[in-house]
Amino acid sequence: MFFHPMDILVFAAFGLSLWAQFKVKGNFNKWSQVEASSHKTGAEVARQILDQNGLYQVRVEAVRGTLTDHYDPMSRVVRLSEPVYHSHSIAAVSVAAHEVGHAIQHQKSYGALVLRHKMFPIVNLTSGIAPFLLIGGLFLGQLNLIGLGIILFSFAVAFQLITLPVEFNASSRAKKLMVSEGIITNNEEHGVNKVLGAAALTYVAGALMALFELLKFVMIFLQGDED
Repeated sequence: MFFHPMDILVFAAFGLSLWAQFKVKGNFNKWSQVEASSHKTGAEVARQILDQNGLYQVRVEAVRGTLTDHYDPMSRVVRLSEPVYHSHSIAAVSVAAHEVGHAIQHQKSYGALVLRHKMFPIVNLTSGIAPFLLIGGLFLGQLNLIGLGIILFSFAVAFQLITLPVEFNASSRAKKLMVSEGIITNNEEHGVNKVLGAAALTYVAGALMALFELLKFVMIFLQGDED
């Protein structure tokens, strides 16, 4: 009943997201079988890069799960999943270095990261309200609800778009640091690119899906306004 031509693009982005997640797991599993020439674990790599950048106060901790790695800016902790924390593989050192890249961004007040942190409380609130306004506006035929939902949803879309340079920059920093620190050789960069490139694609797909969804509701709103 509410099918819209923009749904095709939304579904395409959703398909890209599923494919990207498949690639992330596939590349991570593949390069988890290849040991890095430095023979360092993900935890050792994280600690080495942190110390080399004066981030002695940032802790490195192991967390349960797979691909649950992240940097916590509030606690100043790099949390690595157990397969990354304990492994010597190309995949493990790549993911560990990427998360440290976020810690370095935090240290240097990287613009996109600072903006992302400031937006988080707002997005956390608006993203929970927007779907109800949009769906309610469609069912009730209330353009004012749809319009308000679009405004609130746009914060979530902006958040996802700002996440892209944050993630790409963290990966770029990670690759440069791993080479300069002797953690990987030039021959191993191919594996690092495969692991981090697939992960970046998931963020691109998520951003596209959110953007196309927003554009769909904007078009519905404009068409309803004309009627």
